[in-house]
Amino acid sequence: MKLIRSPTLSRAHELVVRYILEKGYYLKTENGEETMETDEICITVETPLESPMVSSASRFKESFLEEYAKNLICGSDAVFEYDYHGRLFDWGCGLEMNGEIHQDQIQYIIDKLAANPESRRALAITWCPPVDESLNDCPCLQLVQCVVRNGKLDMKIIFRSNDMLSAAGSNMYALVCLQKHIADALNLPVGTYTHISLVPHVYFRRDAADIPPFCKNGAEFTPAPEVCKACGQCSKANR
Repeated sequence: MKLIRSPTLSRAHELVVRYILEKGYYLKTENGEETMETDEICITVETPLESPMVSSASRFKESFLEEYAKNLICGSDAVFEYDYHGRLFDWGCGLEMNGEIHQDQIQYIIDKLAANPESRRALAITWCPPVDESLNDCPCLQLVQCVVRNGKLDMKIIFRSNDMLSAAGSNMYALVCLQKHIADALNLPVGTYTHISLVPHVYFRRDAADIPPFCKNGAEFTPAPEVCKACGQCSKANR
């Protein structure tokens, strides 16, 4: 497992994109999309609320991510096959057990840690086997765990699969906002944010236009040959 440590979310995003574009291997997905993929990655951000939280290389700016985070925590009127707000704040997926299940897992985390700050059981899941095994678009985020250590609220996240170029910056930003939401409810400061991706990847052909701001047209680092050829924005495309 590759370990990446960073003081800020923005730098963590830049480092993980660089690692995958430089060290990744080619894989065509079951949907026929071309990716660069690596083995597992663990990102640890010591001060996740420190600015800048958003990389200047990302096409998604902070105003967009603020809205994305608001939708994660408060919900929205948009309709999808699933959404993380529903899976975390109202898990149930239409299942029944003495009536339809509606489980607010974030409130459970808050209540568990308020009663037992040392607990290792304050976690939430998103996966719902009867539903997700047949979905075309199923949850990438799988698990959220919070622990209170050294007087701070630490959050640990697991993604089964993670688009590190276009999605990870938004994911990390919104989840750190969720971490602060929980910490505020417990009257605790925010601690470390740990983001584990079991299958990290970049859609290098689909998102070729998003790559040059990260590598600075090859001046910052040189992506793998397949990536440079797909991008074609600098002289390194012909190497």
